[in-house]
Amino acid sequence: MSQVLDLHTVATFARKHPGWMLDGHALKKVFSFKGFPDAVRFIEAMVSPAEDANHHPDINVVYRTVTIRLWTHDQGGITQKDLDLAQVIDRLT
Repeated sequence: MSQVLDLHTVATFARKHPGWMLDGHALKKVFSFKGFPDAVRFIEAMVSPAEDANHHPDINVVYRTVTIRLWTHDQGGITQKDLDLAQVIDRLT
């Protein structure tokens, strides 16, 4: 089971991965698309990697904007699983 990462590790990740930021106990990034269909396709592309990792993001969609929040619920914070999934999500754009 993954352990909650320290703030320095999360901050270092965020500096190296543009757009990702600490948001309370979660890692967050906002993605903008040309329109709603593109936003939905992006979400659909996340399904398989999230299922494969058995790790599921918190997703909020407002028209063409998708906000992703990652944290490991059973650990109550950000773990390596979140950093790994964030990198996978970045590759989908």
